[in-house]
Amino acid sequence: MRFFILCIIMLLNLQIFSQGCCSGGSGSPIAGGASQGVLQERQFETSLNHQYISTDRFYVKDRDTTALFKNYYSNYLYARVAYGVTQKLTLSIESGYFINKTQYGLAKKDTVRSSGIADLIIFPRYNIYTKNTETSKTEITLGMGLKMPLGKYNDSTVVYRNPSNNVRYYTTSPPTIQPTNGSQDFIFYGFFFKSYTEKKLLLFSNIFYIKKGWNPLGQKFGDYAALALFVGKTIYKKLNITLQVRGEYIAKMQHDKNIDMLAIYNIDVQSTGSRKVFVSPQLSYTHKNTTAFVLYEYPLYQYLNGTQVGSQMQITSGIAYRFFVKKKIVA
Repeated sequence: MRFFILCIIMLLNLQIFSQGCCSGGSGSPIAGGASQGVLQERQFETSLNHQYISTDRFYVKDRDTTALFKNYYSNYLYARVAYGVTQKLTLSIESGYFINKTQYGLAKKDTVRSSGIADLIIFPRYNIYTKNTETSKTEITLGMGLKMPLGKYNDSTVVYRNPSNNVRYYTTSPPTIQPTNGSQDFIFYGFFFKSYTEKKLLLFSNIFYIKKGWNPLGQKFGDYAALALFVGKTIYKKLNITLQVRGEYIAKMQHDKNIDMLAIYNIDVQSTGSRKVFVSPQLSYTHKNTTAFVLYEYPLYQYLNGTQVGSQMQITSGIAYRFFVKKKIVA
């Protein structure tokens, strides 16, 4: 049971840098172990994850190409509080904060950066099927959530300062460094879990779909879909290893036809959307009610529309703590 708990804690690693060097935006606002099966009734879970992303790879379709800027990296904190309302229903409140998002230009003057709070996510999940035997356990859980932007999506950068009167001229920063895309999105989620008690083996999978909305700038970033398969094994009593293989699809961006996205918002619409496959080894350690984990994500294949910055290195670490709220005894 403990191995089951810790593996689903670190189930998703979906804060993906995507949509292109000019377009930016994130496929999913969720990072680390943000989505999973259900908790037990009256059980709380709190977790905090840190995600580091760095890349200097650029692609035309699935081929390397000339860099359009030097490097991109981000440091992202993601927090979640979840509560088991009933044995079948769990509600979680989640949010993220970018310590920094930096795009280093080929020239120093072209470097742009930002920081700030990202989104608020309300995410209920409901267990629709459970079967326990002496040798195995099977679960199916469905979820539907709402993502609401809290941070900046239209922040600007100084591009010129007039030395005679000190007047500054601004341009809208590219979405690669905006803390949020500014839209309200719907999240749909499915989770399947199978454990074999005697073999200490776990098999589980999830499917994720995010229906992106329109933001006030007349932008609709591409819908996101992902399918992940996991296999986990207990190495020692408290140490576990899990291997994840995930495929994802991000649709092209849509926009108001009366707006020149490249001129006004630094977005090359043709350089949006992608197809990728990742592999992620994950190591976790559990002591009593606390689980710590770290995972490294490596891209096996990526096909990007137009010219985009690709995925390269992503490391996520986190810690989660679970506890029960005692039922009040009435005298």
